[in-house]
Amino acid sequence: MHCQWERCRVRGGGRMECSWKTVLLLVCASLGVQYTAIRTLRDSLSGPCQGAYRCQSRHLRDSRWRTSCDDSWLPMDSPRKHILLFATTRSGSSFTGQLLNQHPGVFYVFEPLYHVQQAFTNSSSRLRRTLDRRALLGAYRDLLLNLYTCELHFMENYIRPEPQDHITSSFFRRSSSHALCSPPVCSDGVVAAASDPPDETWCPKKCGALNLTLASMSCLSRGHVAVKTVRVPEVGDLRTLTEDPRLDLKIVHLVRDPRAILASRMMAFSDQFRAWKIWNATGRQPRYVDLSQITSTCKDMVASVETGLQRPAWLRGRYLLVRYEDLAFNPKDKASEIYKFAGLEMEDRVRTWIAKNTNSNASSPSEWNYRYSTTRDSRVTAESWRLRLGFDIVRTVQNLCNDTLALLGYKQVRSVAELRNLSQSLVEHRTFQPVT
Repeated sequence: MHCQWERCRVRGGGRMECSWKTVLLLVCASLGVQYTAIRTLRDSLSGPCQGAYRCQSRHLRDSRWRTSCDDSWLPMDSPRKHILLFATTRSGSSFTGQLLNQHPGVFYVFEPLYHVQQAFTNSSSRLRRTLDRRALLGAYRDLLLNLYTCELHFMENYIRPEPQDHITSSFFRRSSSHALCSPPVCSDGVVAAASDPPDETWCPKKCGALNLTLASMSCLSRGHVAVKTVRVPEVGDLRTLTEDPRLDLKIVHLVRDPRAILASRMMAFSDQFRAWKIWNATGRQPRYVDLSQITSTCKDMVASVETGLQRPAWLRGRYLLVRYEDLAFNPKDKASEIYKFAGLEMEDRVRTWIAKNTNSNASSPSEWNYRYSTTRDSRVTAESWRLRLGFDIVRTVQNLCNDTLALLGYKQVRSVAELRNLSQSLVEHRTFQPVT
């Protein structure tokens, strides 16, 4: 058996040292069968952080560190919540994630698995051929576990360019997290205002590069951790995390009408969905249109929902199915349901954010040009696809995703007139209870 070792080093030398991790990637090939194992080794170095949830502030000289590592800040007497917003691309997950981000006790991270996906995609061709779906999912789960235990240094194995002294300017969508744009991560006095327009650049401009050690401290100082991802295909891929005794994982599974998902993707990712856009504009289906761009989504969605509805023991108390349309039509009630499931108290600032961000007329064109905008009239947004998609495309998606539509309670249309008639909702009344 031939084995090739590749070592992903996390460089030391920062002003302060916390627990950090080294990843060893072992790629073995034998008899034509390729096996990939990702193993995590922990080096407990001397420093201010000892253990997953406790800090020793006596080691700290910088006031920002001392504040964030003050034991009195940490919710040692109340259980820490680990929340995963599990969704697919363009399903309303950015908006839903911001509901969690508004809670002052939540450390929220937007799409951290992006860095893992990029690192795997950009690896050498030989290594990339070796890495299979199981290896990528293993890396995803490994990173999620480390984030939930506030070990943000672990991301240094995937962020490119590689952070220097635990500092990076390449953290994906940092501005989407209040915690990563507020003290102690940001300089004192620089706080993300709730009224700030969605902009990917404001946080790095005001706060400078991200210090991952300070980010870990901020995570430790908050009672709960929430992560949004659209990169895990099926809820079954998360089973090992739900059974991990170190976590109290709550999975909010966000779904959306596949027809609406396709319409949103066509707007947000023009190059990738160029063939679909040509089809929509001309009414003629190009021979090279990639139908798997929606069929794979429907397949994964059905598999996950069916798993949840079967109520397996490993999902009991840990799984809530949410249709984006229900959240858009009744944002306050649905947000309260999500908060109750996650074990969070609904704060006034969350209610204020909901009122502001679900009744906007989006008078600023720049907001709508922003790919991940969360300010909109949510009711109009949920149904706007019916005015943008041609009937031929809608009919095709209905045929391809018939099982998905039926399972989730989305009505099909049989004519252009029915499609355009917004006075008739295509969302059936359904009640999805948490898995207990």
